[in-house]
Amino acid sequence: MTGLVVLAVAVVLAGAFGLWRAASDGRFRGTHAVRGAGGTPSEPVPASVLSGTPYAGQLGERATLLQFSSAFCAPCRATRRVLEDVARIVPGVSHVEVDAEHHLDLVRRLGVQRTPTTLVLDPQGREVSRAAGAPTKQAVIASLDPLA
Repeated sequence: MTGLVVLAVAVVLAGAFGLWRAASDGRFRGTHAVRGAGGTPSEPVPASVLSGTPYAGQLGERATLLQFSSAFCAPCRATRRVLEDVARIVPGVSHVEVDAEHHLDLVRRLGVQRTPTTLVLDPQGREVSRAAGAPTKQAVIASLDPLA
């Protein structure tokens, strides 16, 4: 009888986690604190989260969709297609894809926990919003509204 109770609790917890994950995946939320950007006199706030990286010159005029992905990540391919499509149809928006495995310093500095993670950057390269998981095209376009 104890085994059935444990099984039932495990099934309920797994179901609840699955529902939470489905509801939160790909949703854009607020910004995340950038490590090493305290704004103290000895530690000035960088103009861009991409400062000092090979991607610093790839900012869009209106916004930049910064995607962190990895080679083994299937949702990353779907996210790439969505972000490239949005960058193609929305003027002034660029898409930059970063291989998280090869840029661990940037991943740690920006607090990226999983792939795909998409950051929306303003024209100066500051984080406006982020989504963990594969966002929909409508969610990406809606995340660009504050930058209009």
